[in-house]
Amino acid sequence: MTTDMGAQELTALLDQARQDYAELAGRGLKLDITRGKPAADQLDLADELLTLPGAKTFKAADGTDTRNYGGLNGLLELRQIFAGVLQVPVGQLIAAGNSSLELMHDAFVHALLSKVPGAESRWVDQEPIKFLAPVPGYDRHFSICQRFGIEMIPVPMTDDGPDMDVVTRLVAEDASIKGIWCIPKYSNPTGTVYSDDTVRQLAEMPTAAPDFRIFWDNAYVVHHLTDERVEIADLLALATAAGNADRVLIFGSTSKITFAGAGVGFFGASEANLKWWLANLSKRSIGPDKINQLRHATFLGSEEGVLAHMARHRELIGPKFEATLRILEEQLGGTGLASWTKPKGGYFITLTVPEGCATDVVARAGEIGVVLTPAGATHPLGQDPQDAVIRIAPTFPTQEDLEAAVLALTTCVKLVGYEQKAKQQ
Repeated sequence: MTTDMGAQELTALLDQARQDYAELAGRGLKLDITRGKPAADQLDLADELLTLPGAKTFKAADGTDTRNYGGLNGLLELRQIFAGVLQVPVGQLIAAGNSSLELMHDAFVHALLSKVPGAESRWVDQEPIKFLAPVPGYDRHFSICQRFGIEMIPVPMTDDGPDMDVVTRLVAEDASIKGIWCIPKYSNPTGTVYSDDTVRQLAEMPTAAPDFRIFWDNAYVVHHLTDERVEIADLLALATAAGNADRVLIFGSTSKITFAGAGVGFFGASEANLKWWLANLSKRSIGPDKINQLRHATFLGSEEGVLAHMARHRELIGPKFEATLRILEEQLGGTGLASWTKPKGGYFITLTVPEGCATDVVARAGEIGVVLTPAGATHPLGQDPQDAVIRIAPTFPTQEDLEAAVLALTTCVKLVGYEQKAKQQ
């Protein structure tokens, strides 16, 4: 089917969409595909953690009693497992609490209240402060900026990452731009993988701000959905070689590897940044939960152990992504009403509908019991100028509920899309 159609054909399609929607409305659906959470069967994969490290097994490899205070850097054996994964030398990697989001939040707080290496003053004394926000992007990144009153400048995402023509121009001319958010592998929500050239440009580009920082949120680094283990260039190594080591702040976690609420977060950076971080952290904490770190090190064992564990995750969530993509193609392929990403990893699929339709699609879905992430969540301040992007999170529902929810979503896309076309004729 082409997007060009006569009035009679459009009327028939719209009538069918209204009939399908009415039928769904009568089912009393209660479906939710809002957030990228692991499903219960994924969490079950790590249940052995509940028995670890075991009675009387509380000593780290170096003899540290993990029950006691101390060790701000985190356990060496766990950092050794994730150093290669996150592309950070083990001596420059910190293992912390359960959340990388709290580490990113703390990085902003520390930068606001204490001078980062290379800065002339604290960020709070340099207002206005601006941050580059690739879009579509991650709503929780945007929320951190919003909380601290930091202006966000949207930057379009391309197939290779953020539009580097825009990024390099902006950071070269405006010293109030202090950083950029990046999810370099299987980006939320598009699944984009940053090209080697994009990573190189981020590492080497001139910036007007001497204290410019790249918040490198490598949240999906081992979350593959295909046989291909996609790799990205080593940002920290490239930046170090270019004399810009201090601009890189790397974040990761086991939140979607083991237990989402009881994992381990990681922070990696240059030696100067690490010294700055630990000096600030020492005022906040006497040490992380080393028992949890010990159980993770024991459970995962090695970098290959992490990859083997993630292969089991893929066996559970791969079919959900396949089903979502199949239904989108069956229901919307060739209609001209939508396009969607086909990620090789990560937790999301991005659905793009005609301009001005996303809010209405989400609302119509909600009216029949299908809850979606709010339209606009993929943009700063929840405002998508095109009102066209919808994020789909396939992982948490059961296979049956997911397929029902996606089918209902496609019905709403057709209803809203054909209504718009009818108004335009």
